[in-house]
Amino acid sequence: MGKKEMENVDEQQLVQNTTLPITRSTLGKDLRDLGLRAGNCVMVHTSLSSLGWVCGGAVAVIQALMDVITPMGTIVMPTQSPTLSDPVHWEAPPVPKEWHPIIRSEMPPYDPRTTPTQGMGQVAEIFRTWPGAIRSAHPKVSFTAWGSDADRIVAHHSIDYSMGEASPLASLYQNDAQVLFLGTGYDTNTSFHLAEYRVGCAVQMEEGAPVLENEQRVWKTYTDLDHQTDLFVELGRDFERDCTVHKGSVGSGKARLFSQRKAVDYAEGWLRDHHK
Repeated sequence: MGKKEMENVDEQQLVQNTTLPITRSTLGKDLRDLGLRAGNCVMVHTSLSSLGWVCGGAVAVIQALMDVITPMGTIVMPTQSPTLSDPVHWEAPPVPKEWHPIIRSEMPPYDPRTTPTQGMGQVAEIFRTWPGAIRSAHPKVSFTAWGSDADRIVAHHSIDYSMGEASPLASLYQNDAQVLFLGTGYDTNTSFHLAEYRVGCAVQMEEGAPVLENEQRVWKTYTDLDHQTDLFVELGRDFERDCTVHKGSVGSGKARLFSQRKAVDYAEGWLRDHHK
């Protein structure tokens, strides 16, 4: 079966599993019912297919978020490009060692305007190019923001320790932002990484990526942590047991809304207890 045929099958399944078309206006109502309000600052994680058949797809989801948040608020999404990294660390899939120097010398440099997201889903990929959206400078783990505080949140993103105190995650923490899951779970909760840096529980590693400096491509090495995302499902389950998480449905998908600051604070204590 070809790729186009697979897409048609997936689309057919979405239609069959959706009672009525999900639209920009119904998504907006669901988001308000969940607790999202105008002026909020929110980090959004999405799985478009989990929402059911959406009339307008990813564009309608973004428009609904903007309708609710309004330009007075701020929407942020992770827009990561994980293969802009040192191939020595690649595991899915690994590449032969003799390829490494070729990749390091030939891989196109990170450009916030043109470098696509990878593994982030359709909503994040379209959001990064949205008029007025601003993308941060990190080649591997960038964030894109739109709204009143967009520039402040993504303006300073250190290449070293990419999701620590000089990252958009720390700016969101200072802004007392919320986190919104649309059809996703705690395994996608990027904000937990900020707690890793604050606790110091992960191993340091040397990373690298092609970037532009003075309009010239250079291979930049930097220091980061070997992130422990595999712990996030268990951490999220305990957080949800002990803290306030607003649950509901957006479209046909399960949704959660909670305080980013409370999640990071909780994760700090949890990681300390689990990494002695």
